[in-house]
Amino acid sequence: MDRTFLSYNNIFSNLGFDSETVVENISKGNSGLEKFVDASLLPEPFCASMISSEVIKSEFNKIGDASQFTKLEQMLILSLKKVIDTSKVPLNEKVGLLISTTKGNIDVLEKENNFPESRVYMSELGKTIQNFFGFKHEAIVLSNACVSGVLAISTAKRFISEGKYDHVFISSGDLVTKFILSGFNSFQALSAEPCKPYDNNRIGINLGEVAASALVTSSADNLPNEAVEIFGDATCNDANHISGPSRTGEGLFRCVKAALKEADLDASQIDYISAHGTATSFNDEMEAIAFDRLGMENVPLNSLKGYFGHTLGASGLLETIVGMHFMKKNILFSSKGFSDLGVSKRINIIKDNTPKNLQIFLKTASGFGGCNTAVILKKVNN
Repeated sequence: MDRTFLSYNNIFSNLGFDSETVVENISKGNSGLEKFVDASLLPEPFCASMISSEVIKSEFNKIGDASQFTKLEQMLILSLKKVIDTSKVPLNEKVGLLISTTKGNIDVLEKENNFPESRVYMSELGKTIQNFFGFKHEAIVLSNACVSGVLAISTAKRFISEGKYDHVFISSGDLVTKFILSGFNSFQALSAEPCKPYDNNRIGINLGEVAASALVTSSADNLPNEAVEIFGDATCNDANHISGPSRTGEGLFRCVKAALKEADLDASQIDYISAHGTATSFNDEMEAIAFDRLGMENVPLNSLKGYFGHTLGASGLLETIVGMHFMKKNILFSSKGFSDLGVSKRINIIKDNTPKNLQIFLKTASGFGGCNTAVILKKVNN
């Protein structure tokens, strides 16, 4: 089977507009979460990670006319442009484009928006990104709840292994909008304080907005220092409930088992788990049960939601990119907000930044509808 690599990357967030700055902020314990009182978005206070629209417009006007693009489109283009420019990969017939998002341009439906309603269609989002850069092939948009970002990595790998493309660019993004906030608020899942994944005192989820982009490639030439090889991947659905995960962690359990089998590894060879960790009682408990069943109770694990909030369809790619940089630095970064274990099974939550020789890490994601995705990534440059 052909080798595939996760290569050049960018994170565009309120912790910085490039991956290195974002990772540096995480290493210092800085969080992008803030408390907001904005009745135009939600009647009550909420905690979230958001990027100023005016700041984004200012950045975008350096490369194009911001008035022609939605906030999300501007973010995706700014993020993806840095990856395309840095990689120097010519956009020919053997190059693909994947966009992963949960809700895309959902804010177009709000009254104060000036774009036509047709812009809300996922296909229109894909065309806009494709046309801006001049990709030869139509963009493929993945929208599978909160596993979308990780699933994009898996899908890109498969396109390359099938010989359809030599390189695939991925860009992932979602916004914090009135629609998204009201939806999670209807579940009584939102926290007005910074989230605490896996913690005994967790009180709910925070939301965040981000754009993250990366290159998946079959070429081992000119890889950046943080590049990783995509060793194994799998996606499973537990078919349990539209919003509630399996209480036994069945979908995530089977998903990780399948990824380990493809990678020809066992649980003891995983150095670190970048888990989903939303800080909701159902998700955190399900993950703890699944990792216990997998024999991974001692593998160091963190959630990055305490730094970014839950960035929905972008979270998987965002957190994978951060994990790549963790690997390069050989440091396990703390799971922000965690103090005392609040799940029924023992899992090894990282409390403090800890040096460790890292070679292989596991990224997992779980989402509404029972979807679960796992990708195993191995360091290329030591």
